[in-house]
Amino acid sequence: MFVQSSLITLALVLSATASPMAEGMGTRIPFEKRNGFTTSGGRFDHARAVRQVVRDRNKHRNNLLNLQRNMGRQAFNEGAHIRPVANYSSTHESGNDKRQAEALTDEGGDQYWAGNIAIGTPGQTFLIDFDTGSADLWVPSLNCTSSYCSNKHKYNPASSSSETRKSGTFSIKYGDGSTVSGPVYTDTVSVAGVSVKNQYFSPVNTLSAMFGSEADDGILGLAFPAISNLRQSPFFNSAKSQGAVKNGVFAFKLAKSGSELYLGGTDTSLYSGSIESHSVTGSGFWQLGNAKLSVGTKTIESGVQTIIDSGTTIIYGPPSQVSAFYKSIPNSKVYDSENGFYSFPCSSVPSNVAFSWGGQQWTISAANFNFGRVSSTMCIGAIAGQDLGLGSNTWLLGDSFMKNVYTVFSFDQNSVGFAKLK
Repeated sequence: MFVQSSLITLALVLSATASPMAEGMGTRIPFEKRNGFTTSGGRFDHARAVRQVVRDRNKHRNNLLNLQRNMGRQAFNEGAHIRPVANYSSTHESGNDKRQAEALTDEGGDQYWAGNIAIGTPGQTFLIDFDTGSADLWVPSLNCTSSYCSNKHKYNPASSSSETRKSGTFSIKYGDGSTVSGPVYTDTVSVAGVSVKNQYFSPVNTLSAMFGSEADDGILGLAFPAISNLRQSPFFNSAKSQGAVKNGVFAFKLAKSGSELYLGGTDTSLYSGSIESHSVTGSGFWQLGNAKLSVGTKTIESGVQTIIDSGTTIIYGPPSQVSAFYKSIPNSKVYDSENGFYSFPCSSVPSNVAFSWGGQQWTISAANFNFGRVSSTMCIGAIAGQDLGLGSNTWLLGDSFMKNVYTVFSFDQNSVGFAKLK
């Protein structure tokens, strides 16, 4: 049974100081880098970026609906609200267009990070997007006959001796008018040798067109139970409670090569120095408060909330704050007002944009800030102005930020930490 009080996060006071994080005690899951929104010719793929904006808006709309149902609106950030479903056809490109470690594969151009998991006994293999911005596991079902499922791996409960059909249904609505929906099951789920029994998930019978063209089969959420649509313990929480991992800690390195999800601790071979840890401030999300955004020595915004989300490439901020940020980028201008993208001169890509939480400044490299050219002289920035409904002072930091740091998520300490990549 889902118990609301079980989702109330532990109030743990952590300062911006080094903190031990169960070093070298987990399992590696390697994966490959995303390609992002930059084509092989170096141009900005606007259509792909707009699809990501729609997908992110609707993902977090669903998260807020789940949070409201599970915890009540008192768990919302200040100014948070549930936005209408974003529709790709109406927000399409503007007129400017004419693991112990699991290897991760970059699928879809830096849009998500994928690795293999197995479900059932014997295991049925799926390529999965590991997403710190959601909390449920779903994969296509054998009963999904849509063309969007044609190239996917499909779960067959009849082939598993450990499956159990549960009551209820799973459903998430996306912006193309379709849904991802299906029944609820439990089964054994294994990720790089970390095996969980009776894990709740959904083998979906319908699949949104927004996922049909992607290489991955489904999503494994790594956020808190408070935003679970299934109202059950997510995979990694189950792994900790069942003793499949010793420590409730996982960590990401996201890069063009050597990307890795590490379950049960941190991989000391991938970072140097100590991990700077900060306490989680929000219900359901990997959210850190009191953040500062700076360009060089100039502070642009301070005291903001930030959600760390591996499920997107884009860095989102409230439109007014993003507008103020780009005023500090010489000769920048609005490129797509509806979707929040700005352009700047390709000859001077910023390399001094940083976020901090009272400790070190964590800088976004020029390569990670630049989404590609839209003309011979102008490029698109990774920071976009968009109201995702998450709060009036809340930013969402996707992998354009995460690729610059080693990122550590700890349920044990209720914290997120950062360290310098080797």
